[in-house]
Formats: sequence, structure tokens, C-alpha cells
Amino acid sequence: MALGGVASELVLVDLVPALAKAHAEDILHATPFAAPVRVVGGDYPQLEGAHVVILACGVGQKPGETRLQLLERNAKVFEQVVPQVLKAAPSAILLVASNPVDIITRMVTHISGLSPARVIGSGTILDTARFRTLLSEYLGVAPQSVHAYVLGEHGDSEVLAWSSAKVGGISLEIFAAQRGVSIDDTVRARIDDGVRRAAYRIIEGKKATYFGIGAGLTRIVEAIRDDERVVLTVSICQDGLEGLEEVGLSLPRVVGRPGVIATLHPPLSPEEQDALCHSARVLQQAASELGFLERARA
Repeated sequence: MALGGVASELVLVDLVPALAKAHAEDILHATPFAAPVRVVGGDYPQLEGAHVVILACGVGQKPGETRLQLLERNAKVFEQVVPQVLKAAPSAILLVASNPVDIITRMVTHISGLSPARVIGSGTILDTARFRTLLSEYLGVAPQSVHAYVLGEHGDSEVLAWSSAKVGGISLEIFAAQRGVSIDDTVRARIDDGVRRAAYRIIEGKKATYFGIGAGLTRIVEAIRDDERVVLTVSICQDGLEGLEEVGLSLPRVVGRPGVIATLHPPLSPEEQDALCHSARVLQQAASELGFLERARA
């Protein structure tokens, strides 16, 4: 965000103030090579006037810890953080980056009491980028010319929407035929694995992912700042998918200054539609098992 100049000022807030200040100082020293962004390490009051606040907080899973125990610890973190953020910046759009992002987006929506349009999870924006990147490499075109989406959970049940994928406005199958390449089951399986297992491979090699998601969050903030009305696969808490109540998942959504302005439903094959409904049920079941539904009703 600092290098891209998407904000005039960035305030880093952390439970360990010295850590936030050290990161801020280090990032600030990069700004002479890019954009004139003010970067500071501060506390919640310094968020006053912020239009977007990114929530990248939370705790990691301990060895032997159950998902329920992890959620309980994360719930306490967000129950402390979100009210302090909104006290300082009541008009801010909340952008959730913490995993499991779909369930935490749902949690933050309830804690904040904000409209779902103002609580946006990064969702499958990175998975969609991975899908487009792998397709572009295989087809020999720029990823910016590929329009293909990953829908549903940001996780193992995510759905690669092959049937609606296009390249340069041409359907994927026709484009591949014109280029003399095949999009057969073997190719699809290889790309699917490349998308679905990417995080596991990166985390195994370097413990965490930073650059792809950093660029994705930057793109969302840019869309909000400039009221772009661009279509991005982000996660919000919504009703209406297979009759499930308040499922947080990703679909293509129009993003602008107010947050999420509209949700789109791309044409899917029957198999993809079934997979998307399965993904929604996975998320609903996870929320139920983790006790989130009971917490939300309370």
C-alpha cells in the first residue's frame, strides 16, 4: 500500500506498540523510492478519519488446539479490537484479512453491527488471482486479459468457475482452440491443484503468505478510495444461497466507496453450482460446530 500510494497516511496499530512503530519506521524509509505516504505506528485514537481499517489481527492455532478453542480466542481478540476501531473511526469500512476469513468476516459483521456492505473479507481475491495467473501462463497471455473467478470459501471447498472463464472477452474453450492448446481434464486438474494448494506450499516453504494478499488488499482499498465500482471476489455476510442464513463467502461483487454495492451471480454449470452450494454448507456447518451461531444469537 505504501509503495502504491493508495493512501495518504497509514497507521499501524498492534498489541505490541514497539512492533508497530518499528514496522512503520521501516516502511516509511521505502517511501522516497515510491509515493509520499505518511506511515506511523500509533494507537486506536490515531485511526480518526480513516476511511478503511484493515483487520489483520488474531491468533494462530496452537499445537493440539481445536478449531473451537481457536475461534474462542480469536473472538475475544475481535471483541476487543472492533469496538475500539469504530470508536475512533465510526464511518470506516472494515476490511478483514484474518483467517478463516469467511467466518471471521461473519463474526466482525455481528460484533460491529454494521451493514454487511461495510464489512468486507478479502475472501477469494487471492485465489482468483492465482487462477488467472496460472491460466495466463498456460495460454501465453497477460493475466489482466483473463477473467475467471474462484467462488465460495477461501479454503478447501472453493470453486473454480471454469464454465464462465473468458480471455479477451472470448470463452476459455474457444480461445484455447484458437491458440491450439487443450483445456482437458489433466490441465484443469493441474491448475486446480495449483490454485487450491498454493497456500499450503507457500506456508510450508516460508511460514506465511504476504505478497499476494498484500497486493489483493491494496487493490480493494484502491477500489474503495476511487469509487471504482470494480468487480472483485470478496466475502461478505449474506442470505439467499441455497436458503442458508447469513453465510459469509465470496462471489463477484461491485466494490466502491460505500463498500460492496452489488453482488453478481455468474452463470455456472450444474456441477459448479452444486459445488458452490456445498461450499456454503461447509461454511455454515463450520460456524455451527465452532459455536458461532449460538454466539451470534446471544
